[in-house]
Parts: sequence; C-alpha cells; structure tokens
Amino acid sequence: MSKPLGIVLIVIGAIMIIYTGFTYVTKEKVVDLGPIEINAEKSHPVNWSPIVGVVLLVGGIAVMVTSKNKG
Repeated sequence: MSKPLGIVLIVIGAIMIIYTGFTYVTKEKVVDLGPIEINAEKSHPVNWSPIVGVVLLVGGIAVMVTSKNKG
C-alpha cells in the first residue's frame, strides 16, 4: 500500500520542482446592456515554491525506503 503512495509523492514532487506554477484564465462580464455584452479575460497565477516539491520528493523516497524495510 505504501509503495504506490511513495511513487505518487516522488512524481508529484518532481513535477512541482520542474513547474513552479501555472496560470488559468477566467472570463468576467463587465457590461451587460441587453444585447450588448462586454467580457474581460482575467489571468489568475498559481505559484508555489520549489521547496515544496523537494519536500514531497524526499518524503516519497522515505516512504519507499520504509516500505522496503517492512516488506
């Protein structure tokens, strides 16, 4: 059970080290006057520290090592 968890943590940690964030875009209605509608696109950046990825990577390795010792 803990081996798949360790693998998932290692993969997520590596991805979080490589990609330190992403941006998604939403549309907001600015003006709505009957048939006239004006929309604006708004960017929302989501960023995290690569340290979080390192912690997850190390945690995943620790889970893998402890699962080998038990097993």
